[in-house]
Amino acid sequence: MQQTVTLLKGDGIGPEIADAVREIIDATGAPITWEEAEAGLDCYHKHGTPLPQETLEIIKHNKVALKSPTTTPVGTGHKSVNVAIRKSLDLFANVRPAKSLPGVHTRYSNVDIWLVRENVEDTYAGIEYMQTPDVAQSLKIITRPGSEAIMRYTFEMARAMNRKRVTCVHKANIHKMSDGLFLECFREMAKEYPDLHADDIIVDNACMQLVTKPEQFDVMVLPNLYGDIVSDLCAGLIGGLGVAPGGNIGTEIAVFEAVHGSAPDIAGKGLANPTALLLSGIQMLQHIGFYEHASRIEDAMRLALVSGIKTRDLGGNASTKEFTRAIIAELPKQDDSEYHEPNPIRYSNKITTSKPKTDWKLVGTDVFVQSATLPDVPTRIGKFELQQIANRGTAVTKENAHDILLVDVFRCRYMATEDITEMDILDVLREVTSAGWKWMHVENLHNAGKNAAYSKA
Repeated sequence: MQQTVTLLKGDGIGPEIADAVREIIDATGAPITWEEAEAGLDCYHKHGTPLPQETLEIIKHNKVALKSPTTTPVGTGHKSVNVAIRKSLDLFANVRPAKSLPGVHTRYSNVDIWLVRENVEDTYAGIEYMQTPDVAQSLKIITRPGSEAIMRYTFEMARAMNRKRVTCVHKANIHKMSDGLFLECFREMAKEYPDLHADDIIVDNACMQLVTKPEQFDVMVLPNLYGDIVSDLCAGLIGGLGVAPGGNIGTEIAVFEAVHGSAPDIAGKGLANPTALLLSGIQMLQHIGFYEHASRIEDAMRLALVSGIKTRDLGGNASTKEFTRAIIAELPKQDDSEYHEPNPIRYSNKITTSKPKTDWKLVGTDVFVQSATLPDVPTRIGKFELQQIANRGTAVTKENAHDILLVDVFRCRYMATEDITEMDILDVLREVTSAGWKWMHVENLHNAGKNAAYSKA
């Protein structure tokens, strides 16, 4: 089966390491046809955009891409190419293997972890604004469909890669609703995979455990923000971003990339280390089912490293081309008698989102008002009673107002004493406005069993 792969050479050291990786993959005889497309700083200078629509269309058509580092134009208002690709193609899973390499000296020698990071939601959804000139707010978005999608992919990948354990990393002890929903989806999905051991851990404990006993972890699945931090932590365990691969996976499309920068200061000098992009290429081969080719490259790379042939950043003195030739020389010959048809990772993208519970109903509202001091808002408005005034999440009263560092946004929580509708919320806003208070935004409160749930109005 011939597979066409989109190749984005990027800029800086990107073209050098892209050519090296392409040469190594081709040397295995993998049935891949390469189609180059433009992205990055050079592309921006030529076309006025670092990521042309034509490039996105090529990726969509081929379904698989391998991307070298790109430089984001400074002060132009353009998003990074990485972010733009992930958002445009809905690549919801960021997969970052972290595996110890021979000849790469670190404090650890037995790390073998696959991190799966939700790639679209969380605080990275970019929903933030200034409430007042002194107060910024960013929303943490966790959804059931998004969480189910990342959990389904994680368990299917773990099974396909013959892993044994999947660990959900969260902060549900504090973020009881957002991370709580993420953890709930994990536990529900785990029931469908009884062959895999499933457990969970709080993110701060996970970080401590990773730097004390990393070998205990196998596959880890995390929300976007924690995943960003923990994946770089794990890269540090194995030698840094120069040996850290990454893949961005969607329902039908996948883009694999080196996560390090474009290093323009060493571009063209033959010093670039292609290891991270090569490992991403191995990950790509595994994704599309060319496991034998991936295994042969990994074995050859390890033999080259053991023999001491390394680039300068890894403590050696080999040039990019010398390192590339050393890996190709170590490639074991393909045994056609052991050839198997590609077996790509398959998973269902069916989302089993439950419908809202029958007890889901409007029970109150949080009105955020701007005030330099504790606001004297009405304590009773129609069907509502003022339950609490809070500042930065801390309840404020006349008694403790002088003991707390206050900012100029106060959350006034009004809870209903009887059944209400959205029209009743408007009465609260009119009354607060009539009383002379400037409200910044409002969040409606709904009940959800034992907990209150919030939805932006």
